[in-house]
Amino acid sequence: MSRAIVSFVVFGFAAFLRPEMTLAHHGGAEYDLGKTVEFKAKLTKVDLINPHAWLYFDVTENDGKVSHHRCEMRSVHVLRRSGWTKELFPVGQQITIEASPNRTDPASCYLQTILTADGTRMDRYGQYVKAPQGGVQEVRGPIVKPKNNRPARRPSGEPNIAGDWAPVQQVMVNARGTGGGLVPLNTLDQYKSGERPAGAAKGKGGGAPKGPRLYGGTELTEAGEKAAADFKREDTPRFKCETTSVIFDWTFDGPVDRITQNKDTIVLEYGQFGLKRTIYMNQKEHANNIKPSRAGHSIGHWEGDTLVVDTVGFLPGFLNTPVRNSDKLHVVERFSLDTDKMALTRSYSAEDPVYLKGKYTGSDTIFVADAPYNPGKCQELNFIDYSKQQKQ
Repeated sequence: MSRAIVSFVVFGFAAFLRPEMTLAHHGGAEYDLGKTVEFKAKLTKVDLINPHAWLYFDVTENDGKVSHHRCEMRSVHVLRRSGWTKELFPVGQQITIEASPNRTDPASCYLQTILTADGTRMDRYGQYVKAPQGGVQEVRGPIVKPKNNRPARRPSGEPNIAGDWAPVQQVMVNARGTGGGLVPLNTLDQYKSGERPAGAAKGKGGGAPKGPRLYGGTELTEAGEKAAADFKREDTPRFKCETTSVIFDWTFDGPVDRITQNKDTIVLEYGQFGLKRTIYMNQKEHANNIKPSRAGHSIGHWEGDTLVVDTVGFLPGFLNTPVRNSDKLHVVERFSLDTDKMALTRSYSAEDPVYLKGKYTGSDTIFVADAPYNPGKCQELNFIDYSKQQKQ
């Protein structure tokens, strides 16, 4: 194969991520993120999809044979927020790919950088706008400053939380994705490329933490521990284009979510896989004949300016891999709007007597979105050995 290893960069990438992020993206060890390989290739296809976009290309070997390859990029919704469009990748052009190799599939890789014949360079976590001279130029931070012209309150008096919302993107300080740790995009200009943020893990820990492992601040039951121990990468809902949970997918991986306020309902649409939740504001109790689903059945009310949402009726699945949930899962969320920052903060608490000893708690914050709601299509190919599927 006509590819050359150009550099070895040793870094503890997995240490920068929460356990569920590592599992959700790469199963912890799918790619050899400490190595870089280079391909001189012809671009054959770009597929901007969730949960990962893919770049396809052909490499002509020294003996004239053509081998087919693909490189994993980030999710389409974060690429869209970062200025990446399909028009930037015309099929048939000659490109140079720098990437981390897949440990088991030699035809697959993890994109670091793409270089085109006209000199355009795009790094995995780069943010790009059109350059005056043509092509694109990198922006060290968000490429769009959202405009907020929505009133703070609805005519009926409640806080106006309707519209498109998104969390701040989390990006690697090194735009190639080869070290430096994850930081909020709006703080990126505080770091030099590759700099390790203060407090980031350094690869070598001080041993296992003392005491039982906690998830969301709680221990797991015996059944929960066994289920977590039995978890396999193939069980990850995202890899099947399925929602993990109403808690996890609201902000994971930077989606653009949509909230619609009606007279008697509030509808939440998730930017990951289009999960739709209806919060019934005119019901004081849950229905008796709930059909279990990943969205569950939600009823809500306002406590002052705080929206309180109570949800039951879940299908068994995952609360947050590897933590499973049963049909006994009960989630309470509280949404509050900071009109000065236009920040919508959600705190949540989940109880599940089958898998959780106590309450699984946390919070997240979203802001006026810098791109429109568009969950896009989803297709996951991670379980295909591409080198065996694509032969010429």
